[in-house]
Amino acid sequence: MTNVKPGSSADGLVLIGERPPLGQYLAEAWHRMRFAFTLASYRLIGGLLPNRLGVLWIVLKPLCLAIMYGTIFHFVISGSARPADFVQFVLVGVFVFEFFTGCFGAGSKAVTGNAKLVQSLGFPRILLPISVVAEQAMRMVPVVLLLAALLIVFGEPLSWSWFLVIPILLVMAVFNLGVALVVARLSVHARDVQQVIPIINRVLFYVSGIFFSIDGALAGHPALLAVAHLVPTYEFISLARDVLLNSYVAAPLIWIFAPAWAIVMIVFGTIFFWQAEAKYGLSD
Repeated sequence: MTNVKPGSSADGLVLIGERPPLGQYLAEAWHRMRFAFTLASYRLIGGLLPNRLGVLWIVLKPLCLAIMYGTIFHFVISGSARPADFVQFVLVGVFVFEFFTGCFGAGSKAVTGNAKLVQSLGFPRILLPISVVAEQAMRMVPVVLLLAALLIVFGEPLSWSWFLVIPILLVMAVFNLGVALVVARLSVHARDVQQVIPIINRVLFYVSGIFFSIDGALAGHPALLAVAHLVPTYEFISLARDVLLNSYVAAPLIWIFAPAWAIVMIVFGTIFFWQAEAKYGLSD
């Protein structure tokens, strides 16, 4: 009797909607990675072309946010909660946090926003969240260049340590992809997730210490301070500040915790997303 592989028949026909083994699934996704990056670049260009200022909006949005929040909280934050080199502190915080919010928000729509593509073509759906993170990473290139220029303008001395922001953002991209995978699947089953994400982003904005010193503000609350140090967005922002700002030193353990968060999220997110692979397109 001839052995027949699961998901196939004796005459070579393959069942539609069958979830492949994880290893095979990831291998196929790797071979089609060019599709994800092509989709990301087309979506980036297509989203910017209708605007008069085009690509300038990539840097104008975080810059406007930094100016707005910096101006407001310049008069609000005082004492130990006010960081040294306030302007540079806020710039790094806002610019890096925008990388997370872009992946988080767009990641939730990675599958639901491409319903016709999902229903029409057969490909590993994990490529859709990957394309989202790839697009946001492309957006970060001019943002990082602008950030470097602004830091120089505000008196931050050039340093070789600035190049370390590249691997930091790459590790953050891995973490962001894990998060995007989770919310992409959740949104397929409950679109309400997309309504909750702006609220979560707002909470993370404040607990990540974008415009105030977490250590100074929570100095009298060691338990809360310990919890705040475990917030992933705070950790990645702290690492970026550590290598970019002369006046800032991140806690040593953050150099361990941040990559650990990235590993945990990408492993969990990949498995969580893959488990529902056969259902994508059926629920849209």
